Amino acid sequence: MKSKFTFLRLAFALVFASLSINCAQAQQPKMPLQLVSDISLTGKATRLDYQSFDADSGRLYIAHLGDDMMTVFDTKTQKIIGDVKNLKHVHGVLAIPEMHRVYASATGTNELAVIDDQTLKVIARVPTGDYPDGIAYAVKEKKLYVSNLRGKSDTVIDAQTNNVVTTVSLNAPAGNTQYDIVSDRIFVAVHQLNQIIEIDPQTDKVVGNYPLAGCEDSHGLLIDGKNRYAFAACEGNAKLAMFDLSKKKLLAIYSVGDDPDVLAFDSDLGRLYVSAESGILTIFDEKKDALEKVGSGFYAANAHTVAVDSTTHRVYLPLENVNGKPVLRIALPSDKQVH
Repeated sequence: MKSKFTFLRLAFALVFASLSINCAQAQQPKMPLQLVSDISLTGKATRLDYQSFDADSGRLYIAHLGDDMMTVFDTKTQKIIGDVKNLKHVHGVLAIPEMHRVYASATGTNELAVIDDQTLKVIARVPTGDYPDGIAYAVKEKKLYVSNLRGKSDTVIDAQTNNVVTTVSLNAPAGNTQYDIVSDRIFVAVHQLNQIIEIDPQTDKVVGNYPLAGCEDSHGLLIDGKNRYAFAACEGNAKLAMFDLSKKKLLAIYSVGDDPDVLAFDSDLGRLYVSAESGILTIFDEKKDALEKVGSGFYAANAHTVAVDSTTHRVYLPLENVNGKPVLRIALPSDKQVH
């Protein structure tokens, strides 16, 4: 009798768990994405990281961290152009088309690699702080800013000479660094202090510290300069912070997938993509001083990095392991008239 009751309890538990999962899924907005294609990437089924999309050439630069290389993908022909190797634990990548340069932060050697986008050769290696990650380019000053996670700083580099200008102390682990061309300011998301820090690239001095109440370990950062918003991914508590760049104040906190990482913004559609280490992809539409969640759910394992082409509206998600191989998954919004 005891074993029979145990069996019944297990059966009821399974039914209840199934109903709970179905209810949770029903409460989530349907994922408004349709698959276009899966493109096989070079290298092994190892971790991928940041991407940089060059709208001028249609090239997508993908950090293949686990293989110590950066893959160059042509979004127009849907073919891989080549790989830039010997980039130890490459994290951040940033294309600067007007300079014909691509920059990659090599965390394994604490340096910034300078790459010619025509030859795909490394032409310089510039020392950074401890654990370089995100990269930003101040257009007017022609300076690069590299956030050093463990170094708790931003390394400032002259993009014309490839020389270190100075190091800006942040007093907290630095997440991603972004440039706002409207205000001509550099912004950095930092852990522990849970702030966005503002740097003046003319003086390389910190000119503002803005708290993000309700955001733990702000890391990912994206700026919508046109509409004057900044978005910070809070990897410590699965939140997204929306910040007003004009009023310098926090507007709202939203729930996203566990361990949110990379953000991408379709400026034409006003659509924000938040990818997470947990494989959860959350999609928002930007409204006046607010976000509307239009989709959220498990998309794919290791789907923690995302990029978007605002002209074609194609979304790019490099996936570490699909049937034993790395894959670039390409998708399109399914709720919009796009082509």
